[in-house]
Amino acid sequence: MVTKGLTAEQAKLRAERNFAKTEQRRQEAESALEAVRAEQRAVAEKTARLRALRLAKEAADAQAAAAVAATKQTIAKKPAAARRTVRKVNPAR
Repeated sequence: MVTKGLTAEQAKLRAERNFAKTEQRRQEAESALEAVRAEQRAVAEKTARLRALRLAKEAADAQAAAAVAATKQTIAKKPAAARRTVRKVNPAR
């Protein structure tokens, strides 16, 4: 390192300042990296939660669709006479 006529004490102070700046940059970078990692964890947790909700909804929808299909099959298997409704005559007419 070129000291350009600096005394030993001045060179030492300069080196310490440079070291302090470097250390501060390292700490800032570490802090920024931790913030990015925290954001990534939050996104991953949110994605997992939303995926679980979507899968649960799809399972419930499939179960409901199966129940509707089973009901339709039951109705279709009944004889035609059982499906007919008897019309009541209104005596007031």
